[in-house]
Amino acid sequence: MTVQFPFEEVSIWLSAPDDRRPRLREDVRADVAVIGGGYTGLSTALSLRKEGADVVVLERDFAGSGASGRNAGHVAPTIGKDLPTLLRMFGEERASKLVRFADHAVDYAVGLMQSYDIECNYIPHGNIMAAVHPKHTDRLRNAADLGRRLGGDVAFLTETDMRDLGIPGAFLCGVHERRGGIFQPGLFALGLRKAAIEAGVRLYEGTPVRRIEEGKSARVHCDEAIVTADSIVVATNAYTNALGYNKRAVAPLRVSQFETEPLSDAQLEALGWRGREGIYTAHEALENYRLTADNTIVGGSKVVSYAYGSALPEPYDVRAFEGITSAFRERFPEFAELSMATYWGGYIGFTLDFLPTLGTSATHRNVHHGYGYAGHGVPQACLMGDMLCARVMGRRHAAEDALDRRVWNWPPEPLRWLAFTAIDRGLAMVDAITDRQVRRMNTSQRVLPATNQENKSNLATRTEKVKAEKCP
Repeated sequence: MTVQFPFEEVSIWLSAPDDRRPRLREDVRADVAVIGGGYTGLSTALSLRKEGADVVVLERDFAGSGASGRNAGHVAPTIGKDLPTLLRMFGEERASKLVRFADHAVDYAVGLMQSYDIECNYIPHGNIMAAVHPKHTDRLRNAADLGRRLGGDVAFLTETDMRDLGIPGAFLCGVHERRGGIFQPGLFALGLRKAAIEAGVRLYEGTPVRRIEEGKSARVHCDEAIVTADSIVVATNAYTNALGYNKRAVAPLRVSQFETEPLSDAQLEALGWRGREGIYTAHEALENYRLTADNTIVGGSKVVSYAYGSALPEPYDVRAFEGITSAFRERFPEFAELSMATYWGGYIGFTLDFLPTLGTSATHRNVHHGYGYAGHGVPQACLMGDMLCARVMGRRHAAEDALDRRVWNWPPEPLRWLAFTAIDRGLAMVDAITDRQVRRMNTSQRVLPATNQENKSNLATRTEKVKAEKCP
């Protein structure tokens, strides 16, 4: 019998606004046509309006309905696959620039919240990459050391530090990214949408773009009308392949999230987690967790999928829902009876090197693009908007240096699908081994992370039992 999971059409954060803007039904002219109404597109439009440009934004559904309104709500300075990989690929100078770029992106996103008075439940207590097994300790300690060396605002947290902060007991030690925090992503998207409309941006929703026609005056073809513009900005991230533009630049991966029922006051008190720091695990395919303003737990990721040809199947994914539910039950065994309220899914865009890409194409150098945030797009997409504005205006943005590199496309099919399938299975196998080790460790130590207080009292005993591979 097939299990039916409760499912959100977009996410718990966002539904279609009451003032949905009309679809484009007649030809229009603008200085700039922006394709995509997510964080990238809206922040681009806002920056362009400050420059006095006449801007049209074209959105296939409603603004924020893509990844901007579906993510887990972590505002984090994470960039690339990981810092050691950045160092190996680019060397210390470029890796340091990328770290500073990611920090600046967080500051820029927070600045948008403040500038446009967007209330989105932002809690600036940072995010923690956490160990679920003692074998992660050295890797995380080295990552913290490297992050500080490259200029990042990070700190290594010992197990004692984690317990003192009230971090749930399944998470043993970690790297605290002190810049950023958690927020309500749908409210932020709606806030940017409102600010753009009030600034005079012409937003057309329910208006999918079918193709781009290059030229000195470029043309954007929609179902019923054409936008003619001096410049075009492609801000479609994971949906770029579906647009037919730079089809091998970005690969879309499907990711799923869940929300639990609300915790009772007693459950919340026993859990700890006073600072509500965002948490993501040190798995190869990470798990993410955070508390919401409604005292529910949101989490997910871990199970990702790629569809042949960079297709975008429906985000209802039973395999993913089962996998993220199982992971939650293992990290939070004290909530074995806590029901899952709902699930949702969406797509994140990956470039081949896991870094965002800013570029300009077309014979007349008037088609600009910014995408490929690899799951770190909340702050980076916002900063990308300001960078795209600078490109349109013929300036070089101060943050561009960090992203200057040779950009490689994904291989054609079937090589792309074969590569993703091999990588996904390999990473899943590594994570499965880790999870089995965690189960054995918890069974042998008879540790149930039921409350933060109980975990404090168990800390000394557990440390003695695993001193050969402990989190110090």
